[in-house]
Amino acid sequence: MSLLKITDATAEPFELAAVKVHLHETLTDTDNDALITRLIKVARQTAEERTERTLLATTWQVQLDTFPSVIQLERPPVVAVSWVKYIDAAGVLQTLDTAAYQVDIAKAPGRVAPAYGYHWPQTRAQTFGAVTVQYTAGYVNVAAIPEQIRQWILLAITEMYENRSRSAERPTVPNEFADSLLTGGNTVWSL
Repeated sequence: MSLLKITDATAEPFELAAVKVHLHETLTDTDNDALITRLIKVARQTAEERTERTLLATTWQVQLDTFPSVIQLERPPVVAVSWVKYIDAAGVLQTLDTAAYQVDIAKAPGRVAPAYGYHWPQTRAQTFGAVTVQYTAGYVNVAAIPEQIRQWILLAITEMYENRSRSAERPTVPNEFADSLLTGGNTVWSL
């Protein structure tokens, strides 16, 4: 199985002005705006990697060589499945009818399985990536992101900003309390 990010989030969990207030920066001083904007994105991406979640609307594709009994959709919360495509036994790319499968977005990670009375079609043998599922994941809005994750992002931004000469690319946030904000029920553990 391989997971590919098709489109990244087009928004961030915090607006620049809110972060500047948090950092005690003057709103009218724009000298560090580009840096702070980058730090917001880096902190969000790091939080997503560490929790194995998607914070804001992002499009993902999972590729498999064959249909398993259940397809797991990593990086929850899953919002919707766009399509399921496969290469049939004759080598032709097909789009599976939405009536042929069911989607469980309530579970983390999400799942796709054949609908009642259906089974997965046969795929072309010895074909890498014969099955592809495209889906959207992310919380419905910024307010829905768990507060612990939002607080960790602010702490990470602060750490990177205050120590920008030492930590320009990834948040260090050495504090165990800060790290516990991410792991306190927000990390997805796949089986």
